[in-house]
This record gives sequence, C-alpha cells and structure tokens, in this order.
Amino acid sequence: MKKRFILFCTVALMAIAMLVTGCGGSSDNANEGTPGAGKAENILVWGRGGDSVGLDPSMITDGESGKVTINVFDTLVEYEPDNTAVQAALATDWEVSEDGTVWTFNLREGVKFHDGTDFNAEAVVINVERWMNKDHPLNNGECKYWSYMFNGYAPDSIVTKVEATGDYQVQFSLKEPFAPFIQNLAMFPFAIASPAALEEYGSDFFKNPVGTGPFKFVEWIQDDKVTLVKNEEYWGEVAKIDTLVFRSIPDNSARFLELQAGTIDMMDGVNPDDVAAAKANEQFQMILRPSMNVGYLALNTEKEPLGNKQVRQAINMAINKQAIIDAFFAGLAKPAKNPLPPSLWGYNDDIVPYEYNPEQAKALLAEAGYPDGFKTTVWAMPVPRPYMPQGQKVAEAIQADLAAVGIEAEIVSYEWGIYLEKAENGEHDMILLGWTGDNGDPDNFIYALLDKDNAVKGSSNNYAFYKSDQVHDLLIKAQREMDQDKRSDLYKQAQVIIHEDAPWVPLDHSTDPLVLMKYVKGYMPHPTGIEKVNTVSVQ
Repeated sequence: MKKRFILFCTVALMAIAMLVTGCGGSSDNANEGTPGAGKAENILVWGRGGDSVGLDPSMITDGESGKVTINVFDTLVEYEPDNTAVQAALATDWEVSEDGTVWTFNLREGVKFHDGTDFNAEAVVINVERWMNKDHPLNNGECKYWSYMFNGYAPDSIVTKVEATGDYQVQFSLKEPFAPFIQNLAMFPFAIASPAALEEYGSDFFKNPVGTGPFKFVEWIQDDKVTLVKNEEYWGEVAKIDTLVFRSIPDNSARFLELQAGTIDMMDGVNPDDVAAAKANEQFQMILRPSMNVGYLALNTEKEPLGNKQVRQAINMAINKQAIIDAFFAGLAKPAKNPLPPSLWGYNDDIVPYEYNPEQAKALLAEAGYPDGFKTTVWAMPVPRPYMPQGQKVAEAIQADLAAVGIEAEIVSYEWGIYLEKAENGEHDMILLGWTGDNGDPDNFIYALLDKDNAVKGSSNNYAFYKSDQVHDLLIKAQREMDQDKRSDLYKQAQVIIHEDAPWVPLDHSTDPLVLMKYVKGYMPHPTGIEKVNTVSVQ
C-alpha cells in the first residue's frame, strides 16, 4: 500500500509538472517561458527538505532553523559573504585588551527592531545574559550553542560578565584569553532579539521572531512554509525581493519536480540521480556550496558493546565509505578520516584512515568477545542535509555492511525535531548525523562535537558521548593559545587520539549542490550552510 501511494504521488507530481511546463506556468511562479527571464511577482520560494525546529535563534542548533533566522536577525559581527572572515554588523568596530580578556564593541546607532523598539547596548546585555544563564526569566529552554562554544553556562562559562559601558557600547569580560571568541560570536545563534518581543511573546517567541534583519517575519505554517517580507528600514542593503518563502518538501524527488513545474525558485538536497538532469535543463543553474562539513556515524560509547574500542574500530573497518559515496553523492563528496574537514587549518592529513576490511573487522570483533556479532540499532536522518542527502539509503548501506560482519542493525528514525531531542538525550546506539562548520575554526568541530564538556544528556552535541581527558586538555589548551600555528599542532594531536579511540565512523565531506532557476540572481552560498538573501533578485 505504501509503495502504491508513493507511486501515485510521484505520477501526480509529474503530471502537474508537465501541465505547468506545457502551459508556460502561472503568472505568479513561471519564468515566462524564456531561460533567464524574471518572475512576474517579486517573490523567492526556496524548497527545502525539512521544516525549522524553531525560530528563536538562541534556542536552536539545526541548519533548517538557521536558514530562516539569519534573515530575520542580525549578530554583533558576521562573516563575509563568501568566507568566514569576521566583519562588522550590529557592532561597527571592536577592540580587545592586551591580555585578551576584555572585548569592547561599539554599536551601530539608529537601528530599530522590527517592532519599532530601539537597538542599543541594553538590548545586547539582555540577550547575552539570556544566553549565559539557563535560569534567565526570558529563557524558554536553553541556549545550547552558548554552552557548546563558550565552555558552559554561568558561572562556568569563559565569559564572566557583559555590561553596557555606554548607550551604544558593550564590554565582555573573560576569565582567560579565548582564541575563538570573535569567530564564535558571529554564529547565527548569537543574534540579537528584541527584548520587548521576548517579554511580549514569552514561550511563544520561537514562533514570533523579532529581530533587526533584512526580512520581517509574517507566518509559520509548520511542516509547510515560513513567510518573510522585506524590511524597508533595514540598516544594511535593503532586500531586492519583496517576499521570501521557505517551503518544506521532504522528498527530494518531489522537490525537484516542483522546481521543474515552477512552483519553487530554488532547492537544496538534490538527489544524485537528478544532478545530471538539473545540469542539462537550460532553465536551471547549479551552484555548489563551498565544502566545510562532515557526515558521520556516531557510536554511543555509553551503550554496550559500543563502549569497547575494538568494537568501534571493527565497525570503522566494516563500512565501505567509498561505495556509499559512489552510490548516493553523485561524485560530490570524498571519504572522511577525521572529524575536521580538510578545508580547515589544523587538519591532520598524516592520519591513515581505517581500511575497509570486513575480515579484519570480524577478527577484531572476535578479539573483543563478539565472534558472532551482536544486535544494535542505526538511526537514520529523516531529512536531507548537505553532508547526507539520502540518510535512509545511507543507513541501509551501513546496515548491509554491518550484517556482513555479523552485526544485526535495525534502522530507526523519527521526525527531525524528535530525532535531535532523543539524540541529545543519548537514546540511540549508532546515529547518522553531520555538521556544517559555523565559523571556520577547528574548535567549532572538534570541541563542539567531541569534547567531554558537550557530552551532557539533555543538551549533548557530542552524540558519541565520548569523554577523553587527553583530548579535553588539548582542546582547552588550544582555546587559550592565541598563536594559530601552536593551536594547529594541538588540534592535530587531538585528531590522533580521536582516530585511535574511534567514537565515530567519519563518512564524508560533501560539496552540496543547489539548483536555481536561471532568473535567480545574486545568490551566494556560504560555507556555513546558511546565508542572508537580501542581495538576491528574481526580476
């Protein structure tokens, strides 16, 4: 029955695509039959594979939420449009004390939140104190990224205090020098929300976001679409489009059919089978996002027998990464051997990857006391992500590889928000996930994903629950060291230990293709996986 239903839906969508294409499309969505011609309405519709989890940037960790919030909110500093160098945003300039423990930011004057209230130093202090303190009265959860990136919440955080030193000046005080500080502060979760709106909406702020960004929030129909409109009073470059719509279309093939039909203007999460067709279609353009990611299988070290290092090493040897990439990535990925992508400084290329060797995997399992294998689960991502466009199929390939060495793995999946929540609580055995770098610093990968500080049930970002004192000491030392060459050496040492302990099976580093109608101009994909689209035009 399920297969018939899917077949019916696919045929119906194909019929729609043929009908719309054959008739030249509606005036709202068509490209008017001419490659490169603009739309009749000044609207950009982005088709994506999953819905946002929430729209309060400080309370989210997922990219689908970040795609929206980065367009509604601004950060004090932000990344340049095509790289992770930091530039001014709501702060016009900044300076750091000689000992590296005091950062002073001068703020942009005359900026208004979307609700008409003033952006100023007081607003920044309220936001930062909200991030730092789990029990802050304006919190409706916790700012997990603050804990991941700044060594925990107050009083443990590296940041001891934030204060207004003028109407448009704020000062951060740190316990010690902290090399990733400015890179971290530019990340999308550290966007400034309207204090008045936080008070007004309370626990509903996550679905009523109010920032200072280039677009204003209109509505969120969950599992369908988020609609934003141009902020005419934006302090920066006012958006060229009037309306921005993020549509959730979970099936990759269905999303591609909608692009062909002209009901969306751009899409990510392209099936490998559709890449050639997209390239051949004269009404489309394909853009590759710069690679700064890793897809991985995390092995929950708190679940037996995954707590056994030999078992984890055997699993690494059992999985044929190259075959998975050949089958499901259309040549747009390469096998991973480290948690850090090779595009970042600090990458240890001297590490020799685990060889795909089922016989050696069986021998290691026998040495570990599991000559007949064991039963476990593999959790499969329910949405396409840049580092894993077809999570279910990757899980099936891993399941077959594990079966070949005697490991019987049941595939489990949940709706995206529930999937992440259960993973943070450590309910999984093995789980497919990935990470697109937020800031271009190795700390954002190795410390955020594999340090023991971030292996806390209920808010974990270390889904292997891997806790190495050796690795922790190296990573904290790297955070406090301001010399990049010395930091690089420390990260390389940490990767050697992580490789030996094998808390992950690092699977791939991908180059994510996006397909856009030819009339979409000015879109620049960012290495972090999210970007403002105020420079994009469709007319």
